[in-house]
Amino acid sequence: VQLQASGGGLVQAGGSLRLSCAAAGSISSMSRINVMAWYRQAPGKQRELVADIDKLGVRNYVQSVKGRFTISRDSAKNTLYLQMNNLKPEDTAVYFCNAFATVGARNYWGQGTQVTVSS
Repeated sequence: VQLQASGGGLVQAGGSLRLSCAAAGSISSMSRINVMAWYRQAPGKQRELVADIDKLGVRNYVQSVKGRFTISRDSAKNTLYLQMNNLKPEDTAVYFCNAFATVGARNYWGQGTQVTVSS
């Protein structure tokens, strides 16, 4: 499975961005994906889970983004989204999309997209 993230950029605090992650792969490999997620990594910090969504549409968010970020997926387009509103300087990081297949415990990563929020 290949993941291609896009949509990052520079925005002022309080602004919005929408990240996209296009997934591509064989039908069998794509069908095994159970959970898709967004992670982020700020300079000097460990990568952290921002939000994830499973096949049933159940979503989870890290506390710091609840009420501001929304994760969604379009299965027909094999695309994952992250709508980010009311952005804060502390949201500045490289954002990575991730796909996880329970069968075989396969983990796939996209290349990352930079989000910079100025104060």
